[in-house]
Amino acid sequence: MFDLSSYEKLPQSFYNHSDVVHVAKELLGKYVFTNIDGIITAGKIVETEAYCGRNDRACHASVGVTERTKVMYERGGVAYVYLCYGIHHLFNVVSNVEGLADAVLVRAVEPVVGIDIMQIRRGIRVPFGKLTAGPSTLSKALGIHKVHNALSLGGNTLWLARNIEATEELKIEEATRVGVNYAGADALRPWRFYVRDSSFVSVKKRNP
Repeated sequence: MFDLSSYEKLPQSFYNHSDVVHVAKELLGKYVFTNIDGIITAGKIVETEAYCGRNDRACHASVGVTERTKVMYERGGVAYVYLCYGIHHLFNVVSNVEGLADAVLVRAVEPVVGIDIMQIRRGIRVPFGKLTAGPSTLSKALGIHKVHNALSLGGNTLWLARNIEATEELKIEEATRVGVNYAGADALRPWRFYVRDSSFVSVKKRNP
């Protein structure tokens, strides 16, 4: 049976780190929890991408403050959830201090809690290995929607935690980010990170 007492919410200081690449790496092995209508689901983060609000054309905040990006300028520790192609809800972790728009896209998680619920949300015929392997699929499986945009990650609806009993040492790979070819030279930054041995990583090879 799942023991919630083995998990500790991440402190505010975790999110306020000035280096978004550091945060993206540190998020690997941490856990995303959701409590939707009293149903708890969770997954271990196995793939992330870093986006910097300064000098990074791949970052949404490169255009400045807009209705969509204003949440990125808040103090780290809130969710940035946006719609991709009008249908996919993508979950990002805002980091740094207020006014500096950094965020980490969570690209894949390993299902841990509420797997049966995740399968219902995704569709019973979805292969287990594809259940949460991708930013839109993990959001659907965990019940994350745009309504959760700007929500504190220290609350009881959507939160991040570490397993206080974990002792594993992760083998982390670096690669270029996915789907940002429009960003020119910034598309070549090796700012995607994933756990080498995880079968839930969405893309393992480096982009051409």
